[in-house]
Amino acid sequence: MSGVPYAAVPEGLRVFVRLQPKARRERIEGIVTQADGRVAFKVAVTAPPEAGKANAALVALLGKSWRLPKRAIAIVGGAADRRKTLLLRGDPASLRAMLTAYLAAIANSA
Repeated sequence: MSGVPYAAVPEGLRVFVRLQPKARRERIEGIVTQADGRVAFKVAVTAPPEAGKANAALVALLGKSWRLPKRAIAIVGGAADRRKTLLLRGDPASLRAMLTAYLAAIANSA
C-alpha cells in the first residue's frame, strides 16, 4: 500500500472513502487506489443512493465498525458522489492509532 486513506487535521482525521451503494451486504471491503492515485477505504452498503440513504448507512456502518458515535462522523465532501471525504472528530493521534490498527487487521485477514 503506497499511502493511507486518511489525513490528520486539527479537528480529527479526514478519511477518504469509495462507496458502493445497493450492494448485497454492508461491509468495509478494504482499501483501494483510485484512478487519481488517492488511497481510499472501499465500503459497500445495501442502501440506495437516494435521499441520503446510502450516506446515512455509510456513517452507521463506520460508526459501528470503528466504535465511534455517529455524531463524530461527518461527510464533508462528495455527498452526492461515490468518492467521499469524511471528518472523524476527535484526537487525531488516537484516531490515527485506531485506523492504523484497523488497517493492520484488514491486511492480516486478507
